[in-house]
Amino acid sequence: MEDEYFNVPLQDVKRELRRGIVECQKRGLLHSAKWLAEMNHGLVDIEIADDDNKCDFTKVLLEGITPDEYDCYYLAKSYFDVREYDRAAYLVRNCESSVPRFLHYYATYMGLEKRRLDSTTDQSNLNDSGHVKDLAELLATLRSAYSHGRLDGYGMYLYGVILKALNLNQAAQQVLVQSIRLAPMLWGSYVELAPLITEKEKLQTMHFGGHWMRHFFVAHTYIEMYLNDEGLKAYEELQAAGFRKCVYVTSQMALAYHNKRDVDKAIEIFQDLQEADPYRLDNMDTYSNLLFVKELKTEMAQLAHKAVGINKYRPETCCVIGNYYSIRCDHQMAIMYFQRALKLNPKYLAAWTLMGHEFMELKNTNAAIQSYRKAVEVNKRDYRAWYGLGQAYEILKMHYYSLYYFKIAHQLRPYDSRMLVALGETYEKLEKCQNAIKCYSKACDVGDIEGIAMYKMANLHEKLGDFDLAVNCYILYCDDEPAAADKQSLYHGYMTLANYYESKGEYDRASHYAYKCLESDDRKSEAKSLLKTIENKRSGKVISLGNLPSCSTATVANADTSSDDDMEMELSDYKLSPNAPFLVGDRGLVAASSSSIKSSANTTANEMLITASSSVTNKSPLETLHSLGSQKFSSSVTTDEMSLSDVTTNTSLPATSSNPSLPRRTSSSGTQPALAIPNIGEQDEDTQSMEMSSISID
Repeated sequence: MEDEYFNVPLQDVKRELRRGIVECQKRGLLHSAKWLAEMNHGLVDIEIADDDNKCDFTKVLLEGITPDEYDCYYLAKSYFDVREYDRAAYLVRNCESSVPRFLHYYATYMGLEKRRLDSTTDQSNLNDSGHVKDLAELLATLRSAYSHGRLDGYGMYLYGVILKALNLNQAAQQVLVQSIRLAPMLWGSYVELAPLITEKEKLQTMHFGGHWMRHFFVAHTYIEMYLNDEGLKAYEELQAAGFRKCVYVTSQMALAYHNKRDVDKAIEIFQDLQEADPYRLDNMDTYSNLLFVKELKTEMAQLAHKAVGINKYRPETCCVIGNYYSIRCDHQMAIMYFQRALKLNPKYLAAWTLMGHEFMELKNTNAAIQSYRKAVEVNKRDYRAWYGLGQAYEILKMHYYSLYYFKIAHQLRPYDSRMLVALGETYEKLEKCQNAIKCYSKACDVGDIEGIAMYKMANLHEKLGDFDLAVNCYILYCDDEPAAADKQSLYHGYMTLANYYESKGEYDRASHYAYKCLESDDRKSEAKSLLKTIENKRSGKVISLGNLPSCSTATVANADTSSDDDMEMELSDYKLSPNAPFLVGDRGLVAASSSSIKSSANTTANEMLITASSSVTNKSPLETLHSLGSQKFSSSVTTDEMSLSDVTTNTSLPATSSNPSLPRRTSSSGTQPALAIPNIGEQDEDTQSMEMSSISID
């Protein structure tokens, strides 16, 4: 397809529009005539000569009708206008000129559609066998006329519509392209052809004879294929070419912004449309969807009252009212109005999809699945219906079905992160973790709309034991705080990182993340506990001891765990010699094992603090997150002999510190009891020794 800019004089465009309006009106193609009239009105500033207008109108009005068929044609057209289709078709059954013959075919088709609509119920199949049989008879008639070359561009349009209704899409596409070449002003042919084009490359290779209407068709098809950026660019070029006042162009741009989830911009355009054309109901269902997303209940109520005042029997009006009841959580009433919309138009896509959403709200999964399937029958490119089917089967725990439908939704919306996240979650439930990680990663690359893909990828890495990757994902997730939709997930990420850096000894970073968790009621106590632990570690006071076994030289003193303040051990009264084995490390006081500690000859030890070096089992930091208080660092330290000769003290312990206690380590689950070593009795200055064995350090 040619990609040159719109360069046709607007005077010629307006002449063709007016001619097309008359041609479509003569044949009863009311929707195409309406579209052409709107486009013509958008060129109200373009003037053409009055003589040309009169000449064109008189010529076109009588063209395609022989004089001896005027009477039958005009009466049949009158019947057609008042929806007496069978009567109109019968009256012109023997006419041979192109316009009355098309009216016969088209009235026959409309009669079949009217009978199907009258007999259709909410639970019936849209493509019932009886209707297909009736269409097959009309198809045979049109095929015969087509093979004999008796169909013009308008007749080929009807032929293509019936082929499409019978799912003969390849033949329908070929016939509709021929129709466009013969009757380029027939907008209905473009509308029927657009859903049959599934790839952008295919669209660009199509040729319609170089008519200027192809620009509108390309822009329309871009929006149908959810290529919103390309569609917006095409419509902006049409506006620059002189179609700025055309209501259709403006409404299509609003749809593009709606598809892009630029809700504010789309609402602004629809509000401008309301001011320019206050009685317009086209696309008002989309406008109500936007108001629903923004939770603008007052505006939705006003729109519903306005739509009822204009035409209460339009499907768009019923859809607006259904959305109004839905935002009020009256789902039964919403379903009722969506069903009314479908009685008026069984192929009204929006009503089928929205009704499926309402059934999901009512936990009626089976009815929701039926509604979504009807939506897919109407338009196989409705990604919302495919996505809804995936969600419904996910609730039923039929994950392979969910995977199938989510894949189709993703194919229709390859750059929508919601489809990718849904795929990732399904792969994760099917324990295909690597596929899930790929989906989450791509969701982050295309722009995570919901702000949860990075968090889910971090959780999955943690589950698989890839702790370094998990930490990196948590960092990326927490650093982009405004994009995080779920605050509880954000606080979980903060606490995870705080615990990780605390275990690595990076106390500044650990404190940074822990302080952020103080804003969460659920995480506040855990964060306070961790901050206290970090403070104690920085001052070199923490020894993490577990249950000390009973022995002849040590007993366990239970500490009061109801207080939030740690009991501190006074070390200022101990003056250690340069050779003292006590060292200060990351985890508090650590004593060298198997060291001989001897007391001075002139000093009586009232109490001695016994510490032992611990052999801590090395675990990945994320294995101990959320419950560090319950973590057990166990080691078995055997001291063959601990003499007191290597430690010389110059002063005795003060009376008030006869029983100093070790600092307690706190966690989210509470505080661990402090351990106290009672007084060591009188010992011989040279020979007395103390043996300790199997000290378990928590």
